[in-house]
Amino acid sequence: MKLDRVAFYGRTLSEYLLFFNLALEQLKKYSKIIDCPSGASSFVAEISDYVKNTKIKAIGCDPLFDKNIDYLKRKGQEDISYVVEKVKSTTYLYNWSYYKTLENLMDYRKLALTKFLLDYRKGQQERRYLKANLPKLPFDDKSFDLVLSGHFLFTYANKFDFEFHISSVLELFRISSKEVRIYPIQEGSLKPYSFMKELISELKDRRIDYEILQVPFEFQRGSNKILRLIRN
Repeated sequence: MKLDRVAFYGRTLSEYLLFFNLALEQLKKYSKIIDCPSGASSFVAEISDYVKNTKIKAIGCDPLFDKNIDYLKRKGQEDISYVVEKVKSTTYLYNWSYYKTLENLMDYRKLALTKFLLDYRKGQQERRYLKANLPKLPFDDKSFDLVLSGHFLFTYANKFDFEFHISSVLELFRISSKEVRIYPIQEGSLKPYSFMKELISELKDRRIDYEILQVPFEFQRGSNKILRLIRN
């Protein structure tokens, strides 16, 4: 499945924990977390509620986070319908062990959008939702302990070239003080990312430690791995 535009489409905290191979308790070792790009995900909203009595701060950045809530609601609803229709035409390309049905998939997407929208105005005031565009982010070096990037970079390999991908990966690493997790590492067409060897070579040249880990989540068939970058 190839999308002709970058969808404003989100996931929930429970999904994040699976495809980034994380546990809630594990998150407590990170004081600052960024979701980039965040889209219509409810990760920041849910984590912010979960960690009220801890020192964890979670923020999301996205090119659309300067838009008003009505625009984001309309855009989110349109893109849920758009993506689900694409999935509907190619259901055989997916593993349905988690979502079970198209209707359940749509329910998850609507839940993420609803939780995000309920938190958006307050989150903007608290600077938890910030406008930012890869491959250049408005944050200092090592600003975040944990950097998460899901369903963007390699998913849209048909829209962005290798230079964009490597620049974005290096930028995510620049703002991390501990680690970066990127999911998935295959293209929207279900093929492995075409330039992964070149990307890994660039990481090695820069002496950036990395590993490819299997995760307990697979919706698009084969999408069960993350690229993890570690700062020692």
